[in-house]
Amino acid sequence: MLVRTFASAVEGVDARCITVEVNSGGFVAEGKPWYNVVGLPDSAIREGSYRVEAAVVNSGFQNKRMKIVINLAPADVRKEGAAYDLPVALGYLNATDQIAVKDLSEYMIMGELSLSGELRPIKGALPIAIQARAKGYKGFILPLENAREAAIVSDLSVYGVKSLREAIDFLTGEIKLEPVEVNTREEFFKDRTCFDVDFSDVRGQENIKRAMTIAAAGGHNVILIGPPGAGKTMLARRLPTILPPLDLREALETTKIHSVAGILPASTALITTRPFRAPHHTISDVALVGGGSYPSPGEISLSHNGVLFLDELPEFKRSALEVMRQPMEERRIIISRAKITVDFPASFMLIASMNPCPCGYFNHPTRDCTCPPGTVKRYLSKISGPLLDRIDLQVEVTPVPLEKLAGREPDSETSEVIAKRVVTARKVQALRYADQTGIYCNAQMPSRLVREWCVIDAESSQLLKNAMEKLQLSARAYDRILKVSRTIADLENCEHINSQHLAEAINFRGLDRASWGEQG
Repeated sequence: MLVRTFASAVEGVDARCITVEVNSGGFVAEGKPWYNVVGLPDSAIREGSYRVEAAVVNSGFQNKRMKIVINLAPADVRKEGAAYDLPVALGYLNATDQIAVKDLSEYMIMGELSLSGELRPIKGALPIAIQARAKGYKGFILPLENAREAAIVSDLSVYGVKSLREAIDFLTGEIKLEPVEVNTREEFFKDRTCFDVDFSDVRGQENIKRAMTIAAAGGHNVILIGPPGAGKTMLARRLPTILPPLDLREALETTKIHSVAGILPASTALITTRPFRAPHHTISDVALVGGGSYPSPGEISLSHNGVLFLDELPEFKRSALEVMRQPMEERRIIISRAKITVDFPASFMLIASMNPCPCGYFNHPTRDCTCPPGTVKRYLSKISGPLLDRIDLQVEVTPVPLEKLAGREPDSETSEVIAKRVVTARKVQALRYADQTGIYCNAQMPSRLVREWCVIDAESSQLLKNAMEKLQLSARAYDRILKVSRTIADLENCEHINSQHLAEAINFRGLDRASWGEQG
């Protein structure tokens, strides 16, 4: 008897349908192989025979030793993971006449079985649900822990089940399950601007706050360089609080990536705040950019539509940093393997921080640097020129004087106040790039749009020319200075870039100054 059930395979951040064909033949003698899986399964799927066998028995059914062949079609697509356990078990029970479900092929079914027959959560429930709706399935049966995540997809009946037995009882009509429903609008607006930190916590550092405001308004990359305890990490962790809230498109994109990575909390149906990822400097190349035998998203994709914070930048492996250069430009990462190529989105803001030297006290106002001559230059050279070129704002952070820390100062601006200015500037950019696909802020402008929207007068042109010659800037740095100038003008609601905007943007290229890092 041949029975078909339908499952799904996740490739990148999208899913494709997989037909699970279960064919039962005659009985086999004890000790002979009886369960065969074909169609490029990985070891987790092949080992599923033991999980299915135990789950079937512990759910009150018989383990009939009939010759079973399971084909996962299309056969030339690699399948991985234990999420095929549930469709295989249901197909097996139907093929061996232990249950009778006529409309089994009308459902998308996914779930990992425990030996007791209970279901464990799976990865990629959201993209699978999107594919199930696109293919017109009657419903989607999956573990209860993933049900809210999948229920974000409208016009699809999502049924969360706790066990194999419950799935069988539902399909045979013995029990009735109500589809899980999620109010997408309510979920989207829940906790969009709820943060544990605020810019008002930061004493002093007004120039750094200005740099962070510009970065948030234009989506620019930033590097903060200063001694230990100057507030670099504190400032970086507050950047998401002044970024514009996610729109629904961005929220769905971000949720899909976290769903595929399997790190979406069970209680979360939709990610509504911009992600902030801060990997340790011991991270591997693959963990940072994504990949592996079965490509999965790395930290740069998990920070899509949010912030990637690299603390102590020179301590990261140079190879890991260099593989970021292309994604920073193209805002996506393409990972190619022999039989598969996947495309992960990677539109993130990079916030990096570093000490100015190994001892950490170069240029400190009260402490002396103990590093030997030439050490500062060598330390900075750990970060390649091409990577620094891609960082728009290079800001030196100095320690806050004690009197400011201990004194009573007027309350500084809150994140809410700063965010209003940022959102206003972003609205200007949204109108500017309304007819451009995939461009939403100034940092994403290609060169052709820089020439159109970053026109400068003769005085500004001479100022930029002098800076280019003095700092020996690259063509990429030239474009990035103009982009930052455009953002500063947007914050001031100016239609044209003037010399003050340009001078401020040039001033934020601190590491390009020839004198920086010279020890006395």
